[in-house]
Amino acid sequence: MKKITKTIFSRLAVVVLMLLIQFSLLIFFMWKLTDYFVYLYGVLVALSVVIIVYLSSKKDNPAYKLAWTIPILLFPVFGGVLYLMFGKRQSSKSLLHKMDVAVKYTESMLETDENVTQKLLGLDRNAWCQSEYIAKYAGFPAYCDTTTEYLPLGEIKFKRLKEELEKAQHFIFLEYFIIDEGVMWGEVLEILERKVAEGLEVRVMYDDAGCMGLIPYNYANILRKKGIKSAVFNPFNPYLSTQLNNRDHRKIAVIDGHTGFTGGINLADEYINAYPKHGHWKDASIMLKGNGVWNLTVMFFQLWNVATGEIDSYEQYRPRIHHAESFESDGFVQPYGDSPTDGENVGEMVYLNMIGRAKDYIYINTPYLIIDNELMTALSLAAKSGVDVRIVTPHHGDKWFVFMVTQSYYLQLIQAGVKIYEYTPGFIHAKTFVCDDLYATVGTVNLDFRSLYLHYECGVWMYKTRSVASVKRDFLETLNVCQRITAEECRKVPLWKRVLRSILKLFAPLM
Repeated sequence: MKKITKTIFSRLAVVVLMLLIQFSLLIFFMWKLTDYFVYLYGVLVALSVVIIVYLSSKKDNPAYKLAWTIPILLFPVFGGVLYLMFGKRQSSKSLLHKMDVAVKYTESMLETDENVTQKLLGLDRNAWCQSEYIAKYAGFPAYCDTTTEYLPLGEIKFKRLKEELEKAQHFIFLEYFIIDEGVMWGEVLEILERKVAEGLEVRVMYDDAGCMGLIPYNYANILRKKGIKSAVFNPFNPYLSTQLNNRDHRKIAVIDGHTGFTGGINLADEYINAYPKHGHWKDASIMLKGNGVWNLTVMFFQLWNVATGEIDSYEQYRPRIHHAESFESDGFVQPYGDSPTDGENVGEMVYLNMIGRAKDYIYINTPYLIIDNELMTALSLAAKSGVDVRIVTPHHGDKWFVFMVTQSYYLQLIQAGVKIYEYTPGFIHAKTFVCDDLYATVGTVNLDFRSLYLHYECGVWMYKTRSVASVKRDFLETLNVCQRITAEECRKVPLWKRVLRSILKLFAPLM
């Protein structure tokens, strides 16, 4: 009863209730007004027709346009107005301006080393093309003097993170989508408090929507009282707005400028299997040491500046400031960020680039398989061309409707020759691609519309690093506890479930 009462009166429940009330009132008043003003009815229907014509001519993802066209056609009186309020994917003017200022301020700090690019070009033009795309359109250059360590489980990342936090002597930056009070965050916070007492600079930034219901509403103030600089990204206000879509889905840790982490693992107990939320939780992360960590530091400061309005001098946080020795090289490493405000879907393009350049195989871990036509075509063409395309998804979904949409894509991919597997011990949250023993990327970018189009994301693209082999080995070992999905199994799904999947699939871009 205590848990139920806490849930009912939680901030999340209040916010959801207020949004539902606003939405209901909006529909009610529109309905009543059209009853009293016949001309308004005609105007709203005409508006919906205009928006459908606009959508058909707009340069946008076809699936997204279809997902809005259907409700507008079904509810012409309300559909057009709802699209104007929630359908346009661009961020608010305020957020666009803040991000533009932050990016322009940091552009000159992300210098491209021509020696690195020329070396990569001499080795492999395909790899150089991929790296050039990231450098030009994401703004983050490639590095040689950086080592990588692939961390195939949340428990391993947790152990390595604590070890590196304990070594910190100057500063610690943490940026996470989810922070949840429990074993994992409790141990990390204890280290942070000790480091603050030792005189280190510690900054923590978290996404408000991701942490809602997990930590107190005023948690940033609680951290500040402990001496930890804290920022909340895009505070979740209880009013209807498209700004609610742009979440900070990144997971970044930077220690003394020369050590960094990213990947799918948040600071919550399910990620380290401290409790079985959806069976065994399989995730992945990557640790970097060297100059490549600078890209992660700049990413952190870009969103810190957006969240706080502060503009800092970054030179004191460069990798070599607190590391006099030269860094070891381990192939080519390129951490990259993706932003919904720059008009470029970097996360998706990195994936498409890897799929299109694969010659022998491409192996993919993803918690969600909700893809647009471009990714469907690329994966299908690769498989039809003889590339060994394998994808691992969860056997136990974290959201039933999202899991049903994921399964709705299976049959088409399998018929094209893609091998689909489900992770039978539970939920796989890793976002990894590995290709031809040459390339790999580990990061936060899911194969769904929110990650690919709406969220702030990040990842690390690698060429000929030791961790490329580690990502491949982990994938093949994971297959030992996976169930391969066949076309026959897909066809045996009950009719009602197939129909429901198809309906949900139509609205996948809006989920």
